[in-house]
This record gives sequence, structure tokens and C-alpha cells, in this order.
Amino acid sequence: MSSYILLAANIFLLVSGQILFKLGLQKIGEFQILKILMSPFIISGLALYVVATGLWFVVLTKMNLSVAYPLQSLAYVLGLFAAWIVFGEFITVTKWIGVAAIIFGAYMIAK
Repeated sequence: MSSYILLAANIFLLVSGQILFKLGLQKIGEFQILKILMSPFIISGLALYVVATGLWFVVLTKMNLSVAYPLQSLAYVLGLFAAWIVFGEFITVTKWIGVAAIIFGAYMIAK
């Protein structure tokens, strides 16, 4: 069970990093490498990715790759919810159906 908690933390950190990347890029406005490298949002997102990678290493010592890696697809689900809640993006019915398919697939992998 603890390996699933670590995997969930890994997924949460990855999605949080992506949210920070998006917030940083929105604040910058356009792709400017120097501003990107100096952005506190981008730097924080990268730091979360470093921690997530460390957790991933621990997860890989406890779980089969054939289970852990497909379950990371739940990051796509959380990313969609973040896009909807944090950024106010419109989510189509087709995307919600895709989310349901990912959740069902993750359930089948974990079962």
C-alpha cells in the first residue's frame, strides 16, 4: 500500500510542477529563455520534478514497472482537472470520456 501512496505523491508532484510551469509561462507572456530560467514558478516546478524523480526511484524499487508506469497515466487525469479548475479551460465531453477510459484502464492495471 505504501508504494501506491508514494506513486500518488509522485503523480501529484508532476502535475503540480506542470501547473507551476504554466503559471510561470503565463506570467512571462512569450517564450523568452532568460525570463523562463529566472521565473520563480518555473524554478519551483523544476524543483518539484527533482523531488518527483527521487520518489519515482523509490517507487521503482517497490513496484513492477508494468504496474507503476501505466498508473502514472493518472497524471493526465489530474492535469485535465487542473486545467479546468486552475486555468478555467473548457473540457469537452470527449475529453471527459477519455478521462473515464484512463481511470478504468488504471483500475484494470492495479487490480
